[in-house]
Amino acid sequence: MLGKKEKSVPQNNSAINVIGEGTVIEGNLRSSGDLRIDGTVHGNVSTTSKCVLGISGKIVGNVNAKSCDLSGRVNGNLLVSELLLLKSSGKVDGDIKTDKIVVENGGEFNGSCTMGNALSDAKSAKDKDGQKATNE
Repeated sequence: MLGKKEKSVPQNNSAINVIGEGTVIEGNLRSSGDLRIDGTVHGNVSTTSKCVLGISGKIVGNVNAKSCDLSGRVNGNLLVSELLLLKSSGKVDGDIKTDKIVVENGGEFNGSCTMGNALSDAKSAKDKDGQKATNE
């Protein structure tokens, strides 16, 4: 019609996925969108976006995310490419590899922590090992 402009709605491919309190997932969880976990996941969690673990949330497995806010409990290793925020109620039993970390007073982790350039060095060493193994 004349004089009317079509309104375009921006397309956003990332979805927000919520695992509610009382929900238990047995198996790996993979997403390209943001994750919020208030329930329990027995398996690895992987997202190319942000992972938020609520105060009632628990992950028994490894976590791989772009950024992560932890208020719950993780029994496994974390690989966070940007910022890991361990809140006062958060607890991690496992090794952490991240670019940046913030631990609030009361937050705890038991394991080793690799940060910043050491994380990039570890990734490139792993990639070289992978290429070496495929070339042999």
